[in-house]
Amino acid sequence: MKICMLGAGYVGLVSGACFSDLGNIVVCADVDKKKIDILNSGKIPIYEPGLNELVKKNFEQKRLSFTTDISSSIKSSDIIFICVGTPTKKNSNTANLKYIFQVAKVISLNINKYKVIVTKSTIPVTTGDTIEKIIKKKNKLNRFDVVSNPEFLREGEAIRDFVYPDRVIVGTDSKKANKIMKSLYLPIIKKEGRYINTTRRSAEMIKYASNAFLATKISYINELANLCEKTSVDIKDIALGMGLDKRIGDRFLRAGPAYGGSCFPKDTRALVDTGSKFKINLSIVKNVINSNEKRKKILLKRIHDILGKNIKNKKIAFLGVTFKPNTDDMREATSLKMIPYLSKKGAIINYTDPTGIKNFFKKFKNVKFYKNISSACYKSDLVIIHTEWNDYKQLDFKKIINKANFKIYDMRNLYSPQKMLKDKIKYFGIGR
Repeated sequence: MKICMLGAGYVGLVSGACFSDLGNIVVCADVDKKKIDILNSGKIPIYEPGLNELVKKNFEQKRLSFTTDISSSIKSSDIIFICVGTPTKKNSNTANLKYIFQVAKVISLNINKYKVIVTKSTIPVTTGDTIEKIIKKKNKLNRFDVVSNPEFLREGEAIRDFVYPDRVIVGTDSKKANKIMKSLYLPIIKKEGRYINTTRRSAEMIKYASNAFLATKISYINELANLCEKTSVDIKDIALGMGLDKRIGDRFLRAGPAYGGSCFPKDTRALVDTGSKFKINLSIVKNVINSNEKRKKILLKRIHDILGKNIKNKKIAFLGVTFKPNTDDMREATSLKMIPYLSKKGAIINYTDPTGIKNFFKKFKNVKFYKNISSACYKSDLVIIHTEWNDYKQLDFKKIINKANFKIYDMRNLYSPQKMLKDKIKYFGIGR
């Protein structure tokens, strides 16, 4: 099939590369000329394991291409995926849908035959209805169907999630569109029950409902971790005992920093906003959002508990700053709150991350990036394990820090408190 991905960001690029690898002809179109030039030069603007090889392979075999010519891309394609961003509007919980509607208008001007128009972007329920109305204004023959097909790609595991999906949700009442979508996904939905056809509104809601529930699990275990710290209980034991219950499951029950990334923060806020529009008080989701924001303050208070009220000139090393491992995504990462706060308090911050230096931290004079873990940690008063990259799981802290009386704040519970005690290292974990 001929496919057009409108938006060559994370979702559009990963999905486009994977669709092309299944034998389809895919064009990723974007208005960002710089991004398209980078892709056409053989480079990848984001960090995602395996993506570089996948893009290179299909680009060379001419199944995958990149362009700024959006009109031609739409006209030459059978299926059009909308993959533009839907960030939160400033000072509100509302999803910013201006890019969605701009794309819809462009599509309406370039329909030259029947098209399946698919929203991959995360959009509030009823947005598909609005997209349909926009396109109908210019297309009285109705030679199109608007379908919702939410993505469930985890950053760092995106290619695997695409090829081996838990489920493929396709929201449409059109038999024709559903048949085309099922044929498209056939190579990866061989197991029964993986392909689910719902109404368009249901598909839109499933995405938000899923992310809000997972965010709730994270906030729940983090709040329990606070209680565990006061009662001398290890949160890892609690998570294990809970997770073995099949009704609960062990995933997303790992205590740590506040949740971040491109999905959970904005999607929980947008779900609350949708509830308000329909006069429904989603109190549980509201409390999850509030709990997540408070989490960042709790972690900062714990640092003061460890180092004292006055942290001026204290050397603090951050191991990892991204919101999770195997991605370069900094959106809503807890480090974005922690490092500026500690810097303003006069602490000297060194940080390292496998994905490199972060522009956000360049404006802080006492914040410095190091490629080497040892250099970042050398002579530190406190080492904070912020992101659970594999690089940080087997470190000899006494050797790399080379200083007496240093402390470790393990925000991912990667290390054993018992071993740290045996090695005479002052160790602090989460919920333990």
